[in-house]
Amino acid sequence: MGLTPVAPDQLATVVTTLEMPARPPLRPLPASPLRLIGWPAPDPARYRLLFARVGGPWLWYSRLAMDDATLTATIHDPQVAVFAAVDPQGIEVGMVELDFRAAGICELSYFGLVPELAGKGHGRWMMAEAMARAWRPGIGKVWVRTCTLDHPSALNFYRAQGFVAVSRTIETFPDPRALGLLPASAAPHIPYLATASRR
Repeated sequence: MGLTPVAPDQLATVVTTLEMPARPPLRPLPASPLRLIGWPAPDPARYRLLFARVGGPWLWYSRLAMDDATLTATIHDPQVAVFAAVDPQGIEVGMVELDFRAAGICELSYFGLVPELAGKGHGRWMMAEAMARAWRPGIGKVWVRTCTLDHPSALNFYRAQGFVAVSRTIETFPDPRALGLLPASAAPHIPYLATASRR
């Protein structure tokens, strides 16, 4: 078994695809001081700000790399539902994005909270809220992807919520820190090699 080199300005990750093939049984909604509110036609700059706050520690960058027209076309699509989790002061502290563009299927495209709220039980509340919105009439499957760059508990969290892993792939892509989409200090737990390679 051989190793495949990865260039210093690239990242590699194992992506796991998970599916929920049937609506889960109704359970009591976990308590949380947060609220999940719809964000119809969000402003792209405001969307990117929350996206970076939630996903920056895990090097989410796809939406940061999109130009305004492409991003707006995606998040304003009537079959894409964007939600913000807000705290009691009305500050956006999390996001959920549901993509219904494939007939009968909902993709949980993005799901996350700002790092300060991790491990405090808010994720279970937000997932219950997300699933209540994902399982619209006519939806027969909900799916999500996570990867080894995400929060270490992400895969087990999705499995505990009823998702089943169905496939694994390897993805390589440019390090968003090298592209200037995220600061070099983002995700300090993931070595940033692009700078070292220039020495």
